[in-house]
Amino acid sequence: MDIDRDMTALGMIETMGLTAMVEAADVMLKTAKVQIAGYRKTGDGIVTVLVRGSVADCQAAVDAACSAANRVGKVMSAHVIPYPFRDLEELLPIRPVK
Repeated sequence: MDIDRDMTALGMIETMGLTAMVEAADVMLKTAKVQIAGYRKTGDGIVTVLVRGSVADCQAAVDAACSAANRVGKVMSAHVIPYPFRDLEELLPIRPVK
């Protein structure tokens, strides 16, 4: 499998509540060249949005999203994985949307 150099990182932001997650997703897409790979509701109002893009774009997107989401809700955690292990894409819903 070839590595798409534009989609090498995985950015994640976990929020309390849907409103904060939608705000985070909106800001991430407006801030950097990232694509939403999906979102997950994990229970008790916690929602996570996943984005794919270059390492720099994912980091910029997640940083901006944390600030924005904290203004309308609460960020539980955020993280960027620069080069996720290839097998994770087979096991987890982290593939970029085509």
